Amino acid sequence: MVSTFYFVPLQNYSYIIYIMQKDVLFGKSLPKIKEIVAEIGLPKFAATQITDWLYKKNITTIDQMTNISARNREILAEKYDFGVDLPVKEEVSLDGTKKYLYKAGKNRFVEAAYIPEEKRDTLCVSTQVGCKMKCVFCMTGKQGFQQNLTAGEIVNQVRSLPERESISNIVYMGMGEPMDNLTTVMDSLEIFTSEWGFAMSPKRLTVSTIGLTPAMKHFLDNSKCNLAVSLHSPFEKERLELMPIQKVHNITEVINIIRQYDWDGQRRVFFEYIMFKDLNDTPEHAKGLIKLLSKLNCRVNLIRFHKVPGVELEGTSEKDMIIFRDTLTKGGVFSTIRQSRGQDIAAACGMLSTKETT
Repeated sequence: MVSTFYFVPLQNYSYIIYIMQKDVLFGKSLPKIKEIVAEIGLPKFAATQITDWLYKKNITTIDQMTNISARNREILAEKYDFGVDLPVKEEVSLDGTKKYLYKAGKNRFVEAAYIPEEKRDTLCVSTQVGCKMKCVFCMTGKQGFQQNLTAGEIVNQVRSLPERESISNIVYMGMGEPMDNLTTVMDSLEIFTSEWGFAMSPKRLTVSTIGLTPAMKHFLDNSKCNLAVSLHSPFEKERLELMPIQKVHNITEVINIIRQYDWDGQRRVFFEYIMFKDLNDTPEHAKGLIKLLSKLNCRVNLIRFHKVPGVELEGTSEKDMIIFRDTLTKGGVFSTIRQSRGQDIAAACGMLSTKETT
């Protein structure tokens, strides 16, 4: 929402100040744009024109919608703003990863990580300012929760990215728990995948969760995008020590739900597994994972732990990660060691935080 101030003069040189809150168009679906067009009296075909300008063309103001009459643009601009915001800060890693800072309302910000690779370029987007989940190894969790992002604020991380045209994949693995902001996340996925939006293939989008099972099931029933589950231990008591959500939605329940869906087509399920020295990297843990994920068509991404202030955990050595990976593979669970990117600018897994700027 954008505030517009109106000063109404009274007698004796005093004023009454009226504040009108303008809504933004960016982040709204085609059906919603159709409602707006009908409400303000624009022709029906203007809805398609507006969504084309919002999601397919590189403009930033309503006045630039040149195939809409000047008068209709004025009518639209009286109540709405376009609603895109450029990043306010950019950091570049030695490995080419970039971290962008975006506004998220008044005095609040989120971060997105752009990860260029030889065969694809990925953007890791945020869904919340901070996070409620309090995973002990995560900087975002240490920040606490400030607010949910709107669909427009999520999609804006792609729309306003300087490298927008090169993006091939989007992962919802930045700040926040996507399934804790489910309705908005689903709205953003619709914008990314609809023909009237960005027209991306759902297989190019992956949404992560720590295991909020009702929301996860809704996502699986109503989306064709990929799923990534933060696992980190196959043993329930140990996982609870790392992730408080285990007390409410245990990992066995999560896996049982996932098994109800078809993963033999283009849609994929991943399990994220941060490796901690002498904690979850033993042969017993590998055997536990093999048992837990038996006969499930999935991939386990083994992730290096990046130090977080105030957390005494240590990362597993490269040698032991390789042994762990090979044990999983031999046991029938396909796994890879994810390359660590952007650590020097705090853009790697678990390091995103805007605590100092909110």
